[in-house]
Amino acid sequence: MADESGEPQQQSGTQVRERASRDEHVVRKQRRAVFRVPPVSLLTIPILLFCITPVAFTVPGLQLLYLIPVAVVVWVVRVRTVATPEGLTARTLTTSRSIPWDDLSGLSVTEKAAIRAALPDGTTAALPYVRLHHVPVLSLLSDGRIPDPSGALAGDSDGKAGSGADTTETAARGTGAGTDHDSEDTDEAERPTNPA
Repeated sequence: MADESGEPQQQSGTQVRERASRDEHVVRKQRRAVFRVPPVSLLTIPILLFCITPVAFTVPGLQLLYLIPVAVVVWVVRVRTVATPEGLTARTLTTSRSIPWDDLSGLSVTEKAAIRAALPDGTTAALPYVRLHHVPVLSLLSDGRIPDPSGALAGDSDGKAGSGADTTETAARGTGAGTDHDSEDTDEAERPTNPA
């Protein structure tokens, strides 16, 4: 970089470190995963209203059926789990709970493959919509504090995520995506060659 006189400007090591720290903070704030019902499911509300309307006006008092679509909208908009580099935030219909990664002693799996946060005091907290196949994402966002039992992030030697491209490539290898090229090479190597 040069100033107006054409002489190159020199940045002190402190300025470079401060800028790198600020950039890292911005990147870390933008990294997050939201586990929720897809908002496109709200498109079913008009259909639900259309089906409820004939029944709701047959008998006085059945207008309370209109509370069903309202409850569905509130459920879809409110209930979720948000994972960030700082921790987890679990929101249910009535409560919201933030759990920093350092306060998490592990994860527990229910019979239905749902994930619950295990806390140091021996209790567990529900993590809405987080399932077993989401553990690699939690491992990535927690910088390895949550181990990845699937091995999808095994390419990271120090257990921490590198750049976004490296992470995507590693996750693709672990999930089986992008292996077509490898299998083609293997097939060609195993094919017998014809001497003719």
